[in-house]
Amino acid sequence: MPLAVYILGLSVFALGTSEFMLSGLLPPIADDMDVSIPRAGLLISAFAVGMVVGAPLLAVATLRLPRKTTLIALISVFGVGQVAGALATSYEVLFVSRVVSALACAGFWAVGAAVAIAMVPVTRARAMAVMIGGLSIANVLGVPVGAFLGEHLGWRSAFWAVGGASAVALVGVVTLIPRIPLPERRPRLRGELAIYRDRQVWLSIVVTALAAGGVFCAFSYLAPLLTDVAGLADGWVPTVLALFGVGALIGTTIGGRVADAHLFGVLLSGITASTVLLAALALFASSPAAVIVLSLLLGVSAFYTAPALNARMFNVAGAAPTLAGATTTAAFNLGNTGGPWLGGTVIDADLGYAATAWAGGAMTLVAIGFVAVSLRLHSRSRVVATGGPATRTVRAERAQRAGPAGVTRAR
Repeated sequence: MPLAVYILGLSVFALGTSEFMLSGLLPPIADDMDVSIPRAGLLISAFAVGMVVGAPLLAVATLRLPRKTTLIALISVFGVGQVAGALATSYEVLFVSRVVSALACAGFWAVGAAVAIAMVPVTRARAMAVMIGGLSIANVLGVPVGAFLGEHLGWRSAFWAVGGASAVALVGVVTLIPRIPLPERRPRLRGELAIYRDRQVWLSIVVTALAAGGVFCAFSYLAPLLTDVAGLADGWVPTVLALFGVGALIGTTIGGRVADAHLFGVLLSGITASTVLLAALALFASSPAAVIVLSLLLGVSAFYTAPALNARMFNVAGAAPTLAGATTTAAFNLGNTGGPWLGGTVIDADLGYAATAWAGGAMTLVAIGFVAVSLRLHSRSRVVATGGPATRTVRAERAQRAGPAGVTRAR
């Protein structure tokens, strides 16, 4: 695996810390900005919306620009967004800073994924696992440290820390990412957009959005669930978030090694496990020990499927790698937008924090159904492509309808 892929993973560490650290910072942000926790939770959705819009938009806008230059510009804008968030004097300013940061984050993910796939074209899931590994380490280290800083030095210190990590990532990109030459035939937007004619692409989008949204419907409100429902002290929040991150790192490692050979098996088993774990979290939310263990296991199941979800999109949309990466990023963040929104709606309806896990489980259950549909279409297309039984049946029917002279009989 080229060193440059690991540099991309390091950059994703900074991006991922910013994306997920608000899960441990919602109470102090809500108090400081004088808003409710569900409204503070919309900051998570704001970041996700920026990712949804920014990924395809910036992928298209930078399609003909040098890859390395694009990565440098995007990580720089992201760092500026973190500084703006740290200095925000109102909820509205903080909201805008999150959207700007998300746009840059989305573009970096899309271009970075295409660069990683270009450098490692065969073992795609493993290359993506390295990048997603940066996200996992962000959950292991960055998010808990952010929660710790928020508790002891104020939530703004977490934003300053991510800004510093972004500066380190910028140095790594400038010095260690090679210049990726553009293809001799410049990409054409019409050709790239042609991937959206494939229903498997749309199935991949739906599965990714539902799988991610289901987990983050509950994860986004994990801090108040731990303190208000399970009865744990505030000091436990960083520890449990770190356990989720440890599970994420374990899941990414296993999923990245298995997904290239058993992609649909990973999708079905991982999303099913998430569904069961979310149901268990809802049922045993008042048990501190159960919530701690389930948080670890949920991290494993959620990130076990992530390399397969990424690799599946590149498999069905390989003719447009940059837009494929952007589409995957957008799909994940459709889930990261819808999940926290649904969770906030459940809380506002006075159903309690534990009910967010029921809502998330419903999303992942639907995702399983769409994976089954995608698998059926995939199997059918393979049979036709190899001249299997389905093809032979079609040929036999055509021969039966044809007369002695080979003229098709009228029905």
